[in-house]
Amino acid sequence: MANYRISWTRAKSKVTSEADELSPITFASFASQPRSYRDLPLRLAEFGTVYRWEQSGEISGMTRVRGFTQDDAHLFVTEDQIAEEVLGCIELVQVIFGTLGMEDYRVRVGLRDPDSSKYVGEPEKWDRAEQACRDAAASLGVPFTEEEGEAAFYGPKIDFVVRDVLGREWQLGTVQVDYNLPERFDLSYVGADGEKHRPVMIHRAPFGSMERFCGVLIEHFGGMFPTWLSPTQAHILTISEKHIDYANQVSTALKEANVRVEMDTSDDTIGKKLRTHRAMRPAYLLILGDEEANSGTVSYMGPDREQVNGVALADFVAMIEAEISSRSA
Repeated sequence: MANYRISWTRAKSKVTSEADELSPITFASFASQPRSYRDLPLRLAEFGTVYRWEQSGEISGMTRVRGFTQDDAHLFVTEDQIAEEVLGCIELVQVIFGTLGMEDYRVRVGLRDPDSSKYVGEPEKWDRAEQACRDAAASLGVPFTEEEGEAAFYGPKIDFVVRDVLGREWQLGTVQVDYNLPERFDLSYVGADGEKHRPVMIHRAPFGSMERFCGVLIEHFGGMFPTWLSPTQAHILTISEKHIDYANQVSTALKEANVRVEMDTSDDTIGKKLRTHRAMRPAYLLILGDEEANSGTVSYMGPDREQVNGVALADFVAMIEAEISSRSA
């Protein structure tokens, strides 16, 4: 890494006297060997931890924190690959939102503020990058807005702004087109003509901050996740000690179907168990007593918490397995 030290960013802590150095590692990866147009698009991705010095009054739960995890990716492309790659990034964001049932969002194309001096790069490159973002947003078939001053300092971007249950807006997924940083780090590839060319870089983060995304998602579902997303999908509650053996059989059958299971075989009354486990909000509460143990069935409460009695164990396993595999929200 010593060869790239000149490109590192050095910052002194506002809290301690220590200094930190940050390396633009994806640039180093791209430049670690000669690149050909045949190598492009080159996509590098990681789930990395990011730190920002948010003021104490700005910190809020999981949605605005000082340290967070970002699903960061950098795509190095030729200029004629921009449209296809940006569209692929946007479609990935739409697949994520669609799978999670998050439909209340808007698309924002962030442009540079012509009166600001914070942006780097040549105006001609900015014009091309902004037009690429406009074209990609227009191809979605959904309304989008253009907002000056919302671009990153190195390039324009397409943001997915989600509304939570309280009507607050949060930027989650983002796609950014960047002509400028490859120029600053002198990146190049050899084209079909045998000459060196400058790649274009696309920044992509479908989730954005994972912590913020999870915070918005928890509120979106009111804490009651769909079956496939629920941390524990079935809680098995025994009425008395004599039902534990059957509960173990039910648990085994569910685990073999890759269902996430918890069991409560404590001495608490079934009423207390139900109160305790309702608060945990699993997708299903299974109640096992004499009737269920003798007939090989289960009684359960689903997400609507209406009780259904006498369902054959095999039928219940098939039902919950289908719910999980369909990933329905």
